[in-house]
Amino acid sequence: MSDATFMGVSREKIDWAPTIDYSKCDFCMECDDFCPHKVFERREGEVKLVVANPKNCVVFCRACAKTCGPDALTFPSKPETIAAIKQIRAKEGEAE
Repeated sequence: MSDATFMGVSREKIDWAPTIDYSKCDFCMECDDFCPHKVFERREGEVKLVVANPKNCVVFCRACAKTCGPDALTFPSKPETIAAIKQIRAKEGEAE
């Protein structure tokens, strides 16, 4: 997804992906089953699910969190992310 942009900013520069709270996660894998973008990866061992491909996550999508019964997925603040995107755009505009 390195060529993808969001609001005129390279997706690689945008911090938007879920964080898993392992104290809440029951490893039901509903989020992984739901997400078509392969953000998650199943692994053997104590930690059975990880956010392996955070840049595959669609910016501002939180749909996987809605499938999470124990509410173990969180995302960055949307207003803070918007502000960061605007700041990146401004810096890139100055560089041109």
